Amino acid sequence: VQLVESGGGLVQPGGSLRLSCAASGFTFSSFVMNWYRQTPGKERELVASISGGGGRTDYADSVKGRFTISRDNAKASVYLQMNSLKPEDTAVYYCKASATIFREIVYWGQGTQVTVSS
Repeated sequence: VQLVESGGGLVQPGGSLRLSCAASGFTFSSFVMNWYRQTPGKERELVASISGGGGRTDYADSVKGRFTISRDNAKASVYLQMNSLKPEDTAVYYCKASATIFREIVYWGQGTQVTVSS
């Protein structure tokens, strides 16, 4: 099983980034996909979620209207389009796959750094 994030980097306030997470080794469409973020000394925070079929999405209040989560089950990938970025969006962003199949199954990616700074 692998989740590989990409697309992080340095961006100025007000700018945009698109994160990608490529999955392999499991039945991607059966899993809810999530983006989390974490800054030093703080707990990992849920940013956005998308259902297996892509029909339902949820967002943290702090990113509503600025971030969009999407998925392509044919490519086993999930994306996070981040617009109007703010310095407080600076964090390591993680991709997480979760499902309950007799038991809870959770997979995490290794994370990608997003830095919003002028």
